[in-house]
Amino acid sequence: MRRLIGRAVPLFPTHARRAALAACVLLGSLWSGASSAGVLSESDFKQAESLKLLFGGLMKDLVETAKRPDISTGDAGCINSTIRELLQISDELASYEYLITMEKELTDVGDDSPVRSLVKFAVENSNVILASERKRLVDLSEQCARNPLGQGKAQQAVKVIDTTTGILTGIKSRL
Repeated sequence: MRRLIGRAVPLFPTHARRAALAACVLLGSLWSGASSAGVLSESDFKQAESLKLLFGGLMKDLVETAKRPDISTGDAGCINSTIRELLQISDELASYEYLITMEKELTDVGDDSPVRSLVKFAVENSNVILASERKRLVDLSEQCARNPLGQGKAQQAVKVIDTTTGILTGIKSRL
C-alpha cells in the first residue's frame, strides 16, 4: 500500500479482481466436470455455484470498500490485508487446476471410482488449505480490533471460509 496525500491507496485491486475471477473459474471447472461424470449430484453442483457467487461478492465488496475515500488508514490496511489473505487462498487452491482438468477428461470412464477419488482428494486438500487460512484470517480479525470496519470485513471473510468448508465437507461425506 502506498500513501498519497494522507490516504491509503490499494495497489492491487486489479489483481484481486483477476484472482477472484480465477477462483470462480476454478470452482466452476471442478464442479461442472465432476457433475457430468456423475460423481456429484445436482444439489452439490448448485451449492458449488453458490460458493462462486459468495466468494466473488465478497471480493467485490472488499475491493470497493478499500477504494472508498472516507475510510481510515487503519481500516484500509485491514481490508487490504484481508484481500491479500483471500488472494493467498485463491493461489493455493489454484494448484489443483491440473487435477480438475484431468478429472474433466475422465467423464467417459465406466467406473467412476477413480474420478470419485480424485474429487475427494481435491476436496480434502481444499479443506486443509481453508482450515489453515481460516486461522490466519481469525488472527487478522483480532489484529484489526481497533478498526471496526476492517475487523468486520475480516470476520465476513472468515464466514465465507466457514461456509465453503461446510459445503465441501458435506460434499466429501457423499463421495
